[in-house]
Amino acid sequence: MQLTKGFEQAACIVALLATQKRDIPVSSGVINETLGGSATYLHKIMRKLVVGGLITSVSGNSGGFSLAKEPEEITLLEVYHATEGKVDTFPDLGFFEHAFQDFPSLAMKADGAITNAFHHADRLWSDYIGSVTVQDLIWQTFKVDQIPLVDWNNLSEEDIKGLN
Repeated sequence: MQLTKGFEQAACIVALLATQKRDIPVSSGVINETLGGSATYLHKIMRKLVVGGLITSVSGNSGGFSLAKEPEEITLLEVYHATEGKVDTFPDLGFFEHAFQDFPSLAMKADGAITNAFHHADRLWSDYIGSVTVQDLIWQTFKVDQIPLVDWNNLSEEDIKGLN
């Protein structure tokens, strides 16, 4: 399985918002400038995160995006579901049934065996990334017990020093 660029960008947006002062939304322009890339594509990702209940959007001159939940309540699995959908790595396109069509019982068993193996792997993977929160990632990154908060809209020299 390979995650999309959209997942990585979504995880980065959530991490960025986790380090934002809670009472100040980050403007979409700042998010676009900070991450780089296509503003249209990033807007689609942010919309998925809003629909997924991970971030909120406030319109207007002082508007922007904020976390909808605390960083310790947001898991990587939630970010995955918001951007990628359901975890389902095996496409099950019927190749076993076709290859072993002269042996239908064997084909069904082979198809079931490989499908079950991948469903089990999907559950294990989901369980693990479902246990990793945004807070966990930030704590590992900064080696602190409290997430440093800055205002990404008006990043100062002091903010930059605080994040380093």
